[in-house]
Amino acid sequence: MNETTARRTQADRRAATRGALLEAAARGLSTYGYANLVLEQVARDAGYTRGALYHLFANKEELAQAVVAWVSETWDAEVRRPALAEQGALASLMTMTRGHVGYCRRHDGARVMLALRVEFTGQDHPVGRAMEATYHRLEAECAELVAAGRRDGSVPPGPPPQLTAAALLAVLESVAIEVAGAAPHDVELTQRAVRGVLGVPPLASTPTTTAP
Repeated sequence: MNETTARRTQADRRAATRGALLEAAARGLSTYGYANLVLEQVARDAGYTRGALYHLFANKEELAQAVVAWVSETWDAEVRRPALAEQGALASLMTMTRGHVGYCRRHDGARVMLALRVEFTGQDHPVGRAMEATYHRLEAECAELVAAGRRDGSVPPGPPPQLTAAALLAVLESVAIEVAGAAPHDVELTQRAVRGVLGVPPLASTPTTTAP
């Protein structure tokens, strides 16, 4: 093995370790919150030693901030960017809705941002500030889409775009988490909730067959 290959292999192992620790930490933060998160348990849940965790993250605050950044990056790649590639504001918002439901199916730690936002409300804490900055950027972007939808007629008039966007994100996040994994109903129910906030007529339901 030459030096370049060795460095690449080491980097791959480091990335795999980091990814596993971030996923375990996201699950732990979602379940126990920041205050009750135990780093030794995060390491065990990820299949690594405490030393491996401390080799990558100096402390709980640094790990939690890395989780916020990781969720933001993965959500951006899997949900936000495909949504913004759509033609039309309403199409973007509904693609974001379906994409978020899929994200909640794939990631056990999808609820971590909601859990952290609740825990750090009213507190001046680095993790809370990092999470709020991410959330406010998304809220502003959704408000722009709501306003654009009202201009093109795809979204009816209603409360101020910023307030509508805040309600939309709250509904999207909470409903998608609550029904995560209950496919295909998770998509339908979350879309109904989001369309209701926007004041957009509901989609026609697809009949389902229930076994006797």
